[in-house]
Amino acid sequence: MLYILRMGNHPDVSYRGGQQPIIHLQADFHRVTAWADAHAVPWAFSTSNASSYLTSFYSDPVRLSDIDWQAVAATDFRDAQIKDGKQAEFLMFDAFPWVLIEKIGIIHQSMAVQVQAALANSVHRPAIAVEPTWYF
Repeated sequence: MLYILRMGNHPDVSYRGGQQPIIHLQADFHRVTAWADAHAVPWAFSTSNASSYLTSFYSDPVRLSDIDWQAVAATDFRDAQIKDGKQAEFLMFDAFPWVLIEKIGIIHQSMAVQVQAALANSVHRPAIAVEPTWYF
């Protein structure tokens, strides 16, 4: 999806603002799943796009090895298998607690001012880091 937003030419997507204003929220998998389990909040991860008919879903950390981690890390995903594997997702039912966010990744330092302003009244303020490799 981020690639589609970067290109800004998909006929079914009206957004044309590029990836500059997109932020990434990072959380620790084990901390998140421990919180979810302690609060009886269902969670799962998928091996591909969650809306795909052929994807598998798991809620057992042992199954993390079923994710194609090479595909997740790939920067060239023209190959269908890589494209599918890169779309692995983590899902949590209903809402994701803000306090579990550990880092906010931004494309360029210029976004830091906007993110800091957005967090001005927040008790929880995750680290803000320029992460250009998280973008296309």
